[in-house]
Amino acid sequence: MDLTLSGLDAPGVRLWLDRDARGEIVGSTGYEISADGRHALIRSVAVRPSRRSQGAGSSLARFALDRAAGEGATTAWLFSRRSGPFWEGLGFEPADRDDLARALADTHQVRLFRQTGQLDREVAWSRVLADPRG
Repeated sequence: MDLTLSGLDAPGVRLWLDRDARGEIVGSTGYEISADGRHALIRSVAVRPSRRSQGAGSSLARFALDRAAGEGATTAWLFSRRSGPFWEGLGFEPADRDDLARALADTHQVRLFRQTGQLDREVAWSRVLADPRG
């Protein structure tokens, strides 16, 4: 896997764990919210290999997207070099990496990727979020 763990304890990061009946972690998801609250940067969706291809990842992703929309975000963004088809299945489309970096400039992950030069190697995705309040 190629997940960035840095900054998961930052104030704007929201994280959730999915546990099985025994209490073992079987998946996780999370996002960073922009300072203005309008944008969410999906940090990851990770699922234990034995639970993949069963809808667990999609369920976790939809949970994070619903939470971000409920918090007032109108656009979700993410970086993914390898999982494009997964995200396309959830309504994401390729996006301009610089647009993502501008919208989420204050997030830990964007600042880290700028500092390390990783931003230039990333592939950006975005989608509009529905307002759960109707």
